[in-house]
Amino acid sequence: MPNRTRFPGRDVTSHPRLRQLAKLKTPQKVQDFLDSLPINFEKRGETCSSPLASLERGTVHCLEGALVACLALWMNGQPPLVMDLKTTDDDVDHVVTLFKFRRHWGALSKTNHGVLRFREPIFRDLRELAASYFHEYSLPDGRKTLRAYSAPFDLRRYHGDWIMTPEPLWILEREIDQSRHFKLVNRSHIARLRRASKIEVRAGKLVEWRG
Repeated sequence: MPNRTRFPGRDVTSHPRLRQLAKLKTPQKVQDFLDSLPINFEKRGETCSSPLASLERGTVHCLEGALVACLALWMNGQPPLVMDLKTTDDDVDHVVTLFKFRRHWGALSKTNHGVLRFREPIFRDLRELAASYFHEYSLPDGRKTLRAYSAPFDLRRYHGDWIMTPEPLWILEREIDQSRHFKLVNRSHIARLRRASKIEVRAGKLVEWRG
C-alpha cells in the first residue's frame, strides 16, 4: 500500500460540490452525510457514478456512496479503501468503505435497508468486520448468502479518474469485483446454516427511502 495518504488535487478540493466533503473530519460525520443522501433507485437505468457526478445528481447507491466516503476520508488524510462483500448469485454484493482507528477496523456504508450499515472501529481484522455482516445478509426465504470478502481495494492504485469523471465507472466496478477475495464460510459451514427467522426477515425489509 502506498505510504502517501494526503489528498493531492487542488482542482478537486476547490470544486464547490466536492469542497463540502473536506469539512467531514471524522468517519462518523462522513456516515451522517451519506445517510442524508437519498438512495439512487436507478430509475433511468443502471449507474456507476463518480463522487462528483453522484453529488450533482443528488442520489447514491452502495458503490457510489462508498466512493463519496472514500473521497471524504482521503481529503482528510485517510487512505481511500473499499471492501467488497460477495454473495451467492441470487443476491446482490455490497461495497463498504474501510477506515481505521488505531489498530481496529470500521466501515462506512450506504444502503437503503435497516441492516448492512455503519460499523464502529472495533474489529481486529477484516474477517471479523466482514463476519459482522453475515447474519444480516439473507434472502426473503431466510437463506443466508454472504460468502466472501475482498482485500482492501486501494483507489489510489486505480489508473482512471474515479473522482470527477462524468463517464460511468464500470471498469472500476469490475476491478473491485475481480480483486482478491477470501472465503468467509466453507462448504461445511454452508451445509449447516440455519435460515433467518421470520422476524429477522421482516427486519431486513425495513427501508429508509421509498422509490
